[in-house]
Amino acid sequence: MARVPTGCADQMYVTMACMNLIAQVFAALAGLLHVLIFVMESVLFRRPQVHGRFRTRPEDLDAVRPWALNQGFYNLFLALGALGGVVVVHTGPVTVGATLALFSCACMLGAALVLIATDRRMARAALTQGLFPALALAAALSA
Repeated sequence: MARVPTGCADQMYVTMACMNLIAQVFAALAGLLHVLIFVMESVLFRRPQVHGRFRTRPEDLDAVRPWALNQGFYNLFLALGALGGVVVVHTGPVTVGATLALFSCACMLGAALVLIATDRRMARAALTQGLFPALALAAALSA
């Protein structure tokens, strides 16, 4: 078994528990992007240039707004998990931080896959929201 880095628990999958720098950078980028998505969905959604990105017609805003607000907060919570996990990797139990960040990234990637499976016209949005989390997970798995 590989030598366990300082701060990591002795476990079978050491590379997943101890995030490398590349995985940390992509997890942080994923978190920052999802904060931006939160702002768009929960704060700025009524602006035409914003709700248009989500394929929402002006006459549907009142009906869609509660869903967008809720979705925005989902994205914020995922962002906080990814960002908080990276912080904990450096300040607390490494395994806890890596688990939190990578689980958040896996959820972000899952949401991107659901988006593309639901509406192929949203492929660009799915790629945007899923790329950084996918790279974080790939970097963590390949370490």
